[in-house]
Amino acid sequence: MSIDQMLEKTNRVNLLFDFYEPLLTDKQRTFLQLYFHDDYSLGEIAENFEISRQAVYEHIKRAESTLQDYESKLHLIHKHEQRMKLRAELVQVLEVCEPELKRKTTELFDTIVGID
Repeated sequence: MSIDQMLEKTNRVNLLFDFYEPLLTDKQRTFLQLYFHDDYSLGEIAENFEISRQAVYEHIKRAESTLQDYESKLHLIHKHEQRMKLRAELVQVLEVCEPELKRKTTELFDTIVGID
């Protein structure tokens, strides 16, 4: 796997984690956090939890699969990306509006996007 592919995968897992973290088990959250966010190796995680590297690898793979499964069913990331595209279009349309209308509209749209 190339560096670009590894980076793309890490970014994808981090994005999935941001959206679906509360749905994971404590162990899945912990292992993904250590591996993808804190850049621990499988060996370091295994040593800290006194389990084998293979067990850590399997926990991480299972958690990744779970995150992908949630996205395939709920589409939260896809919907978020669509909202961000619409926001960019709205910003372009508002370029010709008076500054106060632009500010207020952008603020309202950002509030809408931020609603969980």
